[in-house]
Amino acid sequence: MKLSRTLLAGSAALVAVVASALMVPGLATPAAAASLAEVTNFGDNPGGMRMHIYVPDVRPAQPAIVVAMHGCGGSGPGFYSGSEFASLANQYGFIVIYPSATQQAGFGNCFDTWSDAAKRRGGGSDPVSIVSMVSYAQQRYGGDRNRVYATGSSSGGMMTNQMLALYPDVFRAGAAFMGVPFNCFANAADYPPGSSRCTGGSMDRTPQQWGDAVRQAYPGYTGARPPVQLWHGTNDTLVPYSLLQESIEQWTNVFGLSQSPTSTDTPRSGWNRRRFATASGDVRVEAYSIAGAGHSLPSSGMAAAAVAFFGLSGTSPTPPPATTPPATTPPATTAPPAGACAASYRQVSSWTGGFQGEVTVRAGQAAVNGWQVGLGFTGGTSITQVWSGTLSGSGSSYTVRNVSWNATIPAGGSTVFGFLGAGTAAAPTLSCTSP
Repeated sequence: MKLSRTLLAGSAALVAVVASALMVPGLATPAAAASLAEVTNFGDNPGGMRMHIYVPDVRPAQPAIVVAMHGCGGSGPGFYSGSEFASLANQYGFIVIYPSATQQAGFGNCFDTWSDAAKRRGGGSDPVSIVSMVSYAQQRYGGDRNRVYATGSSSGGMMTNQMLALYPDVFRAGAAFMGVPFNCFANAADYPPGSSRCTGGSMDRTPQQWGDAVRQAYPGYTGARPPVQLWHGTNDTLVPYSLLQESIEQWTNVFGLSQSPTSTDTPRSGWNRRRFATASGDVRVEAYSIAGAGHSLPSSGMAAAAVAFFGLSGTSPTPPPATTPPATTPPATTAPPAGACAASYRQVSSWTGGFQGEVTVRAGQAAVNGWQVGLGFTGGTSITQVWSGTLSGSGSSYTVRNVSWNATIPAGGSTVFGFLGAGTAAAPTLSCTSP
């Protein structure tokens, strides 16, 4: 294979890398400073992509592989320079592949997550090219086939979800920053902001529909599915924050998990985390809402959190409790009467100047066909965004009505909608009516 290398400048950089490498237990002493290298002729490349690879000098005999993908307009070398994955590779001894997208779709250098070819396992385009890069790293450097991971920002975050759906037998886990659910884009014309239904702010499908999209990408697959970590800024308007919830719905459905998290916490200020785990405490979906952040992830420390989620730093995620956190306002203790509905509120997370809430709508002794919930706030609190419902109102008084897919609730059943609030994180007064 033909390689072209860009050497790290300066003896100080060399000393720093070597010193860091020597601190890794059980790894051999390096012979030279690692650098980013471009690989040509890495295998089947229907996407016409470029491949760069970072191989730390100190690594185990079978190193893990992380595929790290840039956003639109970016490049592999740019993501290498602008993210923390290479420094973490030095610390923990894993290989990083940095693909460079070359397709346009109205922007430039975007990963293909819109074409029919890119939505089918083995269909062609960028996903096949990326799998070829992984195979190259496994053959050339002895990469561990059981420890391959995907991560990326924006377009790269979208491709992360794509690769987990198409190649669950290749990737062990993924971390998507500012991505969208798999099969969100209808075609190339649906990709650019301003004309995209996917990122236009109104994308709303059922968990079953999202989950079916993943299952149809690799028909007949019955093996293990890779767990996923999802990141999104609450002030992201380019790829709307509401798409985080759609991604949660997709992957929790794929894993057969409840839409309600098994635990919530704030590992860092402004990092509001929800975990969705199995009955045995195995975290399969982990979602971070980053308070006040726009389209700017990952920021400092987030790559390390992704690497920890992958299990590459020796600190696996702590299993969450098996119980759902208590609701801020207890749900009704008695079922609503026949033909009526009741609503209860739960605060999901909060930060300075804002919060995220969730409302459960329950049917009584008979099915409900259409519902609306009134929410009243005090102290200047307001709603800024809603998903799984249609919002009207202003000031301190709002109404959320059902959307088409959750209008009907069976007797004794329930549905959930979520919202973002600005101001004090106070529980609203609730009223529920059904036509």
